[in-house]
Amino acid sequence: MKKFIKIAIFVLCIVLAFSACGNKDENNTTAPAADNSGVQPASEQNASPNAFSADIQEDPSVSHPLIKFTMTDGKTFSMKLYPEYAPITVENFVKLVSEGFYNGLTFHRVMDNFMAQGGDPKGDGTGGTDTIKGEFAINGFSENTISHKRGVVSMARKSRPLDSASCQFFICYDDCSFLDGQYAAFGYVYEGMETVDDFLKVERAYDASGEKSVPTTPIVIEKAEVIG
Repeated sequence: MKKFIKIAIFVLCIVLAFSACGNKDENNTTAPAADNSGVQPASEQNASPNAFSADIQEDPSVSHPLIKFTMTDGKTFSMKLYPEYAPITVENFVKLVSEGFYNGLTFHRVMDNFMAQGGDPKGDGTGGTDTIKGEFAINGFSENTISHKRGVVSMARKSRPLDSASCQFFICYDDCSFLDGQYAAFGYVYEGMETVDDFLKVERAYDASGEKSVPTTPIVIEKAEVIG
């Protein structure tokens, strides 16, 4: 059954446009889309809330920025970023955080067993900033070998062009390794994953494509800051 579900998810992800800052066509951006019905909810998994299974080998000679997000309900989560795997992506993300770009923005797309997507200045998946190079294998960037596992942070992008990520990012709830090589993973939530899990408790409505992913109560980032 699980094998069938993962195949169904993979097929849907190919068929549906993947974007994070645009309309539902190849010129717009929304994080990956998938039908995850029947998969065990992240909140019911046996792993601890902060479990992290992606095999990231740290380069001790490289500085790994730490980013803390504080939500308006006071809860927090923190990310560790890996420039040795995605240098342009990390540099862009740290720049946006340092400028206060994410303060007041939302997680506008939250899907059970899949991911939470945020960072859109328009709050609906159609906004963005200056685009950056897509640091993933299908775009000729084989250095990025971070696997999309629970807790991994990655950039959403348009389906075309491949160099279309800007500000929107997503955090994986489950094993999303079928996205490997197609999206620029660049870090993981090393602390406070339970805060991200709590996004799943917010009631959600269906979007235009039939995904039950739109929070009816805004999930707002009060502040994002570089802490290390």
